This record gives sequence, structure tokens and C-alpha cells, in this order.
Amino acid sequence: MSDEAAPRRADGGIDRGRKQALRAELLSLLLYSVARLIGLTARVRFEGFERIAEQQAKGKGLILVTWHGRTLIAANIFRNLGYWALISLSRDGDMQNRIFQRFGYRTVRGSTSRGGVRATLQLARNIREGGVLAFTPDGPKGPTHKVQPGTIFLAQRSGCPILPVGIAARPRTLVKSWDRYMVPGLFARATFVVGEPISVPEDADDEAKAAIAEELERAMNRMEKRAEEMLGFTYPAEFRLTAGR
Repeated sequence: MSDEAAPRRADGGIDRGRKQALRAELLSLLLYSVARLIGLTARVRFEGFERIAEQQAKGKGLILVTWHGRTLIAANIFRNLGYWALISLSRDGDMQNRIFQRFGYRTVRGSTSRGGVRATLQLARNIREGGVLAFTPDGPKGPTHKVQPGTIFLAQRSGCPILPVGIAARPRTLVKSWDRYMVPGLFARATFVVGEPISVPEDADDEAKAAIAEELERAMNRMEKRAEEMLGFTYPAEFRLTAGR
């Protein structure tokens, strides 16, 4: 192998940047393989899944949303469909980007806050042209189960609906992170519940958009509650299900 293929320092060692890139690539492959194994052995029960096809049959794009801590099952279900994902510009985002690309997602780097304007406008255009965006409204840093403005902006800008999704699994481990990330066990039973579409009118003002964000948050919680209860779990009372609580 030539030195051009593997850059080396003067002392003969492989360039540090090359080492870090190789380490990240191997780690992403390991994490992807574990996630795929979990997905391959999961038995998923669907409810309302036909709503996705119904929206696509209209020739329009759509935005599928679930909470940040529930993405592993969804990543497997929508593997290699060419769906879009917004990945943050952080170091964790670099790893996440590699993993999602292995799952067959098309990714845009940025967020609805940092480096977000160009990324958000690009995604809105992709959705408007018929693409499907898999999105976590409370990401990338929370607070958990809170819809951030970016989701509403994307729906309004693209003119496409939002479909709330609730996901649960049993057995599972809930990681001690801000989003209580759910890692299903091998051969887990999983539930995937899709709710009714929510649209954002083109002329919606700030007050109307805030009300729609609250409506979406409650709808997502109701879908997650349904998914949890299908597996015998009790849903946390802290997450709002209806207006006024």
C-alpha cells in the first residue's frame, strides 16, 4: 500500500485524523450491527400504519415524528426507503450520521437552531417534492417530549402534513439520558402506532403555530401512551395528553 493511501507522520505512524476516522467508522458499524440485530429479532405490531401510505398516495411528502428516545425501532422499519433525516452538527451527530446512512437514510446536517436555516430550507424543499422526513421534535438536546418550533416551520414551509408516531418495546432498557433512550431487548415485542395527520396552514401566525405545536405534542403522547399500554406499561402522568394538562 502506498503512503498516499495511508498518510503517515515522519515517525512512521498513521496520521491521527485517519486513526480517528477509522475508529469512528468501526464503532458506527458495531452500533449499526447491534441495532439491526435488535430490529431483525423484534416482533412489531402496527396500528394506523396505513395512514402513511394514504398520505403518500396523494403525491405529497410528509413528516413522520416520534420522540427522540424512541428511534431505534423506527430506524429499522424505514430502512432503505430513502427517507430523510436531520442530523446535528455535533460530534455525536457525526456518529449518528454514519449509522443513519448505513440504514439507508438520506441525511442533511444541521438543526433547527445551530446551522439550521439552510438545512431546514433544504429539508422543506425535499419534503415538498415528495420526500418523507423522519424527525424527532424534541431533539437534539430536549427537553424531552416537547415539540420545538422547527417541526412546525417545516410543515408550514413544505405544505405537507405531520404524522405523530408512538413506539414501545418489551423487554427494553431505558438509558439514563435526557431522552430516556429506549433500547429494546433481543426478540422484543414492539408496538408502532401512527396517528391522524396534522397540518400547518400557510398563513398560520405565531399564536396559531404555538397552538398546533401543543396539539402535536399531545397527539404524540397519546400515540406513545397507546403503544405503551398495548404492551402492559403504565404511561407517565407527567406527559400531557389533552388540553389543559
